[in-house]
Amino acid sequence: MPSPKLKSFRIDPKLDLVLERVVDVPRERVWAAWTEPRHIKKWFTPAPWKTVDAEVDLRPGGIFRTVMQSPEGQQFNNAGCYLEVVKPERLVWTGALLPGYRPRYAPSGEFLFTCVLTFKKQGKGTQYTALAIHADEDGRQKHATMGFHDGWGKALDQLVALMRKK
Repeated sequence: MPSPKLKSFRIDPKLDLVLERVVDVPRERVWAAWTEPRHIKKWFTPAPWKTVDAEVDLRPGGIFRTVMQSPEGQQFNNAGCYLEVVKPERLVWTGALLPGYRPRYAPSGEFLFTCVLTFKKQGKGTQYTALAIHADEDGRQKHATMGFHDGWGKALDQLVALMRKK
């Protein structure tokens, strides 16, 4: 069965959040930032938070895991599963599944989502699109209230600053 394409995916504003931006970093570097733990640890979490660990098994069914640390030192382990890997164009992962496609249950108050990342060449830069797909309006609202656009935007700024140096 062919995988869905973002351009053909019908975005539902009641359920989905989108961050789109053209960044002046080549697509291959954006891809590396998202797929290599040594890079992920430097940009993934908006400062003053930190990403203190990252694990990537870059294949469908493989793990995408980060450990975020608050300014007070509290750590949050986030594990998910890759659904699609199309180098260097697209990554799809979800927190609703653990590695090997094992279902995961969200603790009370937590929401789960699937992330579709697309990286398209745009001149010398990249058209960056992050789509967060939620199961219901409540999950979407929690993610928006938590600061999806601000947080993911700041993290993207950090990715750009890091990968410009390379």
